[in-house]
Amino acid sequence: MIRLKMDERNSGALTILCLGAHSDDIEIGCGGTILRLIEQYPGCVFHWVVFSAIGVRKAEAQRSAELFAGPRLERLLLKDFTDSVMPYVGSDVKTVFEELKQAISPDLILTHNRRDAHQDHRLLSELTWNTFRNHFILEYEIPKYDGDMGQPSVFMPLASEVCQTKIRHLMDVFKSQRSKSWFEESTFHSLMRMRGMECNSPSGYAEAFYCRKIVL
Repeated sequence: MIRLKMDERNSGALTILCLGAHSDDIEIGCGGTILRLIEQYPGCVFHWVVFSAIGVRKAEAQRSAELFAGPRLERLLLKDFTDSVMPYVGSDVKTVFEELKQAISPDLILTHNRRDAHQDHRLLSELTWNTFRNHFILEYEIPKYDGDMGQPSVFMPLASEVCQTKIRHLMDVFKSQRSKSWFEESTFHSLMRMRGMECNSPSGYAEAFYCRKIVL
């Protein structure tokens, strides 16, 4: 299968915008991809936005962004929108997007899947496309109790070491989520293994994304 590769402009100096509704969404959905992009494009920079990061979850979000992106973290924006009610204050959320559009023009945007079962996630996906209309956007997936896993079309093969680093960071940082029955190493490991099988990844592991538009 032919592999697509992003334009290595300015020695790999890609600008990447990561959007997440909650403090662990970006890391669960595309943490491995972020780690691989850093390896593949050493000049890349990250703009990291979490819309609901309150209390202990704010501290977790900050530590995790610094762990995953490291010195390539150009911007960290942690908002305090109330969990699960973002669609009802949509105009305020949209304002954040408009401010981002004025500040940056990313080469790649990582956001939620538009068919995600959680309403907050769907809103952010919708506003991503509403705001950034001429950008490369990949929609990540998050396993959950609601059962909304689909058939993604874009795959990022990951080395087993990258997968282990992703899982280790998740378990070390997001201690507030440990009480949830699904928040465990086997969940994250199993999803990456399944997606790795689907794309015939050399390591057997991958993360997957939904892509509505791609220009060849």
